[in-house]
Amino acid sequence: MTHPPRSHGRKTIRPSLKPRELIEENPHIVGAWQAQVITLFPEVFPGVLGESLTGKALKDDVWHLDTIGLRDHGVGKHRNVDDTPAGGGAGMVIRADVLEQAIMAAKQQAVAPQPIFYLSPRGVPFNQKIAQHWASEPGVTLLCGRFEGVDQRVLDHFRIIEVSLGDFVLTGGEIAAQAMLDATVRLLPGVLGNAESAVEESHSSGLLEHPQYTRPAEWQGRAIPEVLMSGHHARIADWRRAQSEELTRERRPDMWAARQKQD
Repeated sequence: MTHPPRSHGRKTIRPSLKPRELIEENPHIVGAWQAQVITLFPEVFPGVLGESLTGKALKDDVWHLDTIGLRDHGVGKHRNVDDTPAGGGAGMVIRADVLEQAIMAAKQQAVAPQPIFYLSPRGVPFNQKIAQHWASEPGVTLLCGRFEGVDQRVLDHFRIIEVSLGDFVLTGGEIAAQAMLDATVRLLPGVLGNAESAVEESHSSGLLEHPQYTRPAEWQGRAIPEVLMSGHHARIADWRRAQSEELTRERRPDMWAARQKQD
C-alpha cells in the first residue's frame, strides 16, 4: 500500500495570473506560515534562510516564501521602477504605480490577509516582541526599499508600517528582511528542536541570556563554573538567572530599567 505525500490534501487553490502551482517545486501548503518579500532582487532569496533550521522548516512546509520582483511591474520598455525625487535632491525614489502593482500581486498570492511592513531606518525598532507577534500571524509581507526609499503615498494608502533593523542605513532592505524572517521563523512551532531554547534566550524574558559552556571541562586554564557541573538543577537555575540579570544591568541598562518597571 502506498501512502500519499505529506502535502496531500493541503495544497491551496486560488486565482492567479499565471499557473504558478503547476510549475512551483514547493506549492503553498494549507497551514504553512507565509512570508512574502517585495524586492528588486528576488534572486537573493531564500539566501541564508534556506540553510539550517529555517531551511529545513522551509523544505518541511512549516513556512513558505514568495518573492515579488519589483522589476516585473516596472514601467516602459526598460521596466523602470524609480524616478527623481519630487522637489529635487539626490538619488532616486521607487514609483508609486510600480509599488501598487507589486503590492496587489502580493495580495493576490497571499493565502490569508496579512500585514505589510516597509523595512526602513526610520521605522520602529524590530525586536523579539515583534518577531513573536509576526509568528502568531498567518504570515507577513515585507517591502524592501532601495535608493532613497519609496513614494510616501503608497505607505499612506496601504497603511504600511515601517520597521527598522537598527540605527544604521543599508543599501536595501533585503538583508534586513532575511534577518527579521530568521528571527520570526525560528519561533514557529516545530522549527526549534527544543522549544525551551526560544524561552531562555536573550530578549525573550526581557533579560540577556546567561553565558553558555560545553566540553572540554577546562580550556586554556579556564574551567567551566563549578555550579554547572554540580547536577543541582535549582542552583544552576539560580546561577543562570543571576548571570542574566548582571549582564542586562551592565550591557543594556534600558532593558533593565524596563524590567524593573514591570516588576
